[in-house]
Amino acid sequence: MRVLVLGAGVVGTATAWYLAKAGHEVTVVDRQPGPGLETSFANGGQVSPCHAEPWANPSVLPKMLKWLGREDAPLLFRWQRWDPALWAWGLRFLANCPPSRVALNMERTLRVALYSRDCLRALRAETGLDYDQRTEGILHVYRDAREFEHACGAAGLMQSWGLDRLVKAADECVAIEPALAPVSHQLAGGIYTPGDESGDAYKFTERLAALAAERGVTFRTGTTVRALIADGGRVAVADSDNGPLTADAFVLAAGSYSPLLARPLGLRLPIVPAKGYSITLPAAEGRAPSVSITDDEHKIVFSRLGNRLRCAGTAEMTGYDTSLNPKRWQVIRRHAQSLFPQAGDYDKAEAWTGLRPVTPDSVPLLGATRLRNLFLNTGHGTLGWTMACGSGRAVADLVSGRQPDIDMAGLGLERF
Repeated sequence: MRVLVLGAGVVGTATAWYLAKAGHEVTVVDRQPGPGLETSFANGGQVSPCHAEPWANPSVLPKMLKWLGREDAPLLFRWQRWDPALWAWGLRFLANCPPSRVALNMERTLRVALYSRDCLRALRAETGLDYDQRTEGILHVYRDAREFEHACGAAGLMQSWGLDRLVKAADECVAIEPALAPVSHQLAGGIYTPGDESGDAYKFTERLAALAAERGVTFRTGTTVRALIADGGRVAVADSDNGPLTADAFVLAAGSYSPLLARPLGLRLPIVPAKGYSITLPAAEGRAPSVSITDDEHKIVFSRLGNRLRCAGTAEMTGYDTSLNPKRWQVIRRHAQSLFPQAGDYDKAEAWTGLRPVTPDSVPLLGATRLRNLFLNTGHGTLGWTMACGSGRAVADLVSGRQPDIDMAGLGLERF
């Protein structure tokens, strides 16, 4: 079967890989000149089922009020923009804040994330792919005792669903990552997830795309899809600036831009772009962390990628604006220096921003649609790298008419 994958980020490329393995004739189309050049390019680098707690939860509401109007807020909503989609998304976000919804959404997210981590390990063993990966786990650190207590409760839930999360005292955090020693007196504690990983999502995407091409996958980069055209309850063609593209099946993996392509088909995808920032700097050997760290208070993650240190975080709800706001990325630099003052050359930090496709419940949109040959693999939020292999394999199974190895209940568009 001929399958067209829209989007050559880490999610779309992984989907193409698994489709090719299943024997399909696969084409991937992307407007950028190569794979992985948008949201996958310089993200936080974590493969992190430990981040399965949804954004929508009771604890975030008082924080959002505190953060209103602050340019340095970890989560910044620019509500003054008249954007009906954002306001509708916000109402759904609030509806997902009750504890019962939080538990449901956490289980769904964790289900995909754990499956995906296993798929990534299997793919790495099969291909020998190298992407500056580290498998020493992820350590969340907390300065505030109340935040730490709340996080321990969420960790207990994740533990019950199969994720190994270990509560650690401050001195145990330093034993896991010695680079924390200068700030050990500030720590209330930490939670260590030894099975989680980190790695360069862009390197992974670029190298997996090369392996996929060896399997016969065609990458049509530098090609913008302007519209999907339906006929008789199915997608007939993708209209692009390089001519019409036809296929037997279509997979929408265009990240934050997925709703724009779906809307003319009558599909309303509850996804909004959340602009995230990162800085990447030369790492100082022996002083930069080697274990991936999450500073939960400031919502910043740290990943060692070879001889580089990636520091990433924050979310700015400001539509499709991809401009670099200096105040936002300098917040990351300031907090990074406060936690790891000697980790690297901060004067040489390179700033980046990308749009992450966020659903109101933090669960991705995977699977079939009411159009018989259109499948979704989008809405992964901050966990696109974490979920790429698992969601790619599951969607490839659905396209192939097979039952995925993972339970797909509650992961599709029908939940909205």
